[in-house]
Amino acid sequence: MTDAGASPTSPLLLPDEVHRAVRPGTALLRLETTRSRQGLLDGAWWPRTRDVAREFPPLVTALTEHLGPLSRVGLDASAWNGVPTRLTVDGRVVHVDSFPVGDDTVLITRGDEDHFALMVVPPDTEPEAARTAMARAVRADNVTRAAEILVAVLPSPTTGPEGPS
Repeated sequence: MTDAGASPTSPLLLPDEVHRAVRPGTALLRLETTRSRQGLLDGAWWPRTRDVAREFPPLVTALTEHLGPLSRVGLDASAWNGVPTRLTVDGRVVHVDSFPVGDDTVLITRGDEDHFALMVVPPDTEPEAARTAMARAVRADNVTRAAEILVAVLPSPTTGPEGPS
C-alpha cells in the first residue's frame, strides 16, 4: 500500500520523464530516462554560452531538483570562461574542479562518490542538431562517448548539408 501523498519517484534517482517544459533562464538539459544508468552518459546539457557564472547556476538548480544536492562540478577549464573554484547556488556551495575531460563533457558529483557524466552541446549549435545529439546521449543503451556523438551529429567547418565543399 502506498501513501497517496508520497512521490512515486525518489528525488535521488534520474527522472523517468523524457520532456519537460523549459522556463526562461533554466538549463537546457536532458537526462537518461531510466534509473539503471547503463549508458555511458547520464545526460546532455546545451548551455547558451561558455560563461560559468551565467550557465552553471541554472544547471545546478535543475540537477538538484532531480538528484538532490550536488557537491562538485568537474569541467575542462580551457573550454570555459571565468572558472571559479566554487559557486554558491541556492544557498549551497558547489565546488568547481578542473579536469582535462574535454569541452564536450562535465562531471557532476553528488555526495562523495556518486558521479554523473553529461555531454555538453556547444552553445552555437543549431537547434535540430542539438536535439539530435542530446537524444543520442541519453539513450539507455548508449555506449558512444560525447565527442563521438558530437562529431557524428554536428556539421564540421568543411562540411555543410551537402557534404564536403
